[in-house]
Amino acid sequence: MTKKKIEIMDTTLRDGEQTSGVSFTASEKLTLARLLIEDLKVDRIEIASARVSDGEFNSVVQITDWAKDAGHLEKIEVLTFVDGGLSLEWMKNSGAVVQNLLTKGSLNHLTFQLKKTPQEHFSDIAEILQKAKEQGIKTNVYLEDWSNGMRNSSAYVFEYLDFLATQPIERVLLPDTLGILTHKETFSFIDKIVKKYPKLHFDFHGHNDYDLSVANVMEAINAGCHGLHLTVNGMGERAGNAPLASVVAVINDFLPEIEINVRESSLYKVSKLVSNFTGFSIPANKPIVGDNVFTQTAGIHADGDNKKNLYFNDLLPERFGRKRKYALGKTSGKANIQKNLQELGLSLNNEELKKVTQRIIELGDKKEKVTKEDLPFIISDVLDSEAYKNQVIIDSYVLTHSKGLKPSTTISVTINDESFEENAQGDGQFDGFMNALRKVYKKRKIELPNLTDYAVRIPPGSNSDALCETIITWQDQDREFITRGLDSDQTVSAIKATEKMLNII
Repeated sequence: MTKKKIEIMDTTLRDGEQTSGVSFTASEKLTLARLLIEDLKVDRIEIASARVSDGEFNSVVQITDWAKDAGHLEKIEVLTFVDGGLSLEWMKNSGAVVQNLLTKGSLNHLTFQLKKTPQEHFSDIAEILQKAKEQGIKTNVYLEDWSNGMRNSSAYVFEYLDFLATQPIERVLLPDTLGILTHKETFSFIDKIVKKYPKLHFDFHGHNDYDLSVANVMEAINAGCHGLHLTVNGMGERAGNAPLASVVAVINDFLPEIEINVRESSLYKVSKLVSNFTGFSIPANKPIVGDNVFTQTAGIHADGDNKKNLYFNDLLPERFGRKRKYALGKTSGKANIQKNLQELGLSLNNEELKKVTQRIIELGDKKEKVTKEDLPFIISDVLDSEAYKNQVIIDSYVLTHSKGLKPSTTISVTINDESFEENAQGDGQFDGFMNALRKVYKKRKIELPNLTDYAVRIPPGSNSDALCETIITWQDQDREFITRGLDSDQTVSAIKATEKMLNII
């Protein structure tokens, strides 16, 4: 069977940037543009809106300079406007060669926003298209509010498409601008259009206001559309756009007749990077890229996984560069704990396992989160076992902070019964502490893991600020792990989390 190729256009850098509070720097846009095209293998990317700002212009210049050298220039697209050619001049100066021209796809928008007749609008568009052709710029055309246009003024939409069929354009872009379509409407509308205009290329651009964007994408493909507009993490205005990771998984698993270029194994990496750049956190339960989606919590599920993978489905985490995890809490049971012990290379007899399980249940009842890395400390506490005794102890520290002087820290550390003392300065007290610690470990020719995330919060279930919890994520070669510390002082809680890290490594 010959598969039908569907183009994937990622608009994270343009439409995704319309997420409230999100703005990419020029260097971030360049980094993501390269990743999206060369690593993730999307077919095209929409990177900016013309005439927005000097910063936007500079980011487009950087991306087009790179894309020209790398042979990707025609994969770079910019949103433009029917403005007599001002956007085209902006594009020409930026080095971009593909415009996505924003036009009116509903009579309502045309009448009340532009206050023009269809013929006046078509005439303005024809002028832009001719100028673009003369300047060597290729054009795709957005029909803004197309979904409402099909619902309420379909005669206008078809009149407009009759006009576009005569024009020098590459693609027609059909946006569900306000995210109002049902999957049945999506199929019906696109099916009619594709059948009437078999020579035109149509992209579907879905929004997620009713959480129907992925379903609508499926029906757009079934109806015969040729391309899709998606964003990393579903970023975008209001409830966002159709999410790239979910759509890719759905196409690969449920639409075998469809072929796409996107590399699944890079989805999670790009998702995390976009989250870091934007501060737009990924919900823990978000399909494919959320922290919890490959985590089994119930003990019965872990037990079933031991017995012929009874709780696996086709969404295997390895497809996306991830691993299955088994959460520890009051519902985890012995099977989850066994799975985590195996990964740590630890073993307990039945009586010991029973005691550790009971302690984890108690912690879960208190709403405390337990990670795999906490297990040795829980075992040591419950069993009072020398086998799990801390090998690294931070005996004492002096933290100084003075106006006009860099913070400094003096530490005393015992490692395998050998004591070390060091002093160092830093940008803050904890940074000074880490610099002193690195001096200690440099003597032992050991490189400490990189700190990749640092979060402070009041412990779950607490209504007091008497205690704070510091949660640190560490990257040690190919391994990522989390440690936590609890204290009334934020820096001390971070030091306690760091002591756990030292014993883990």
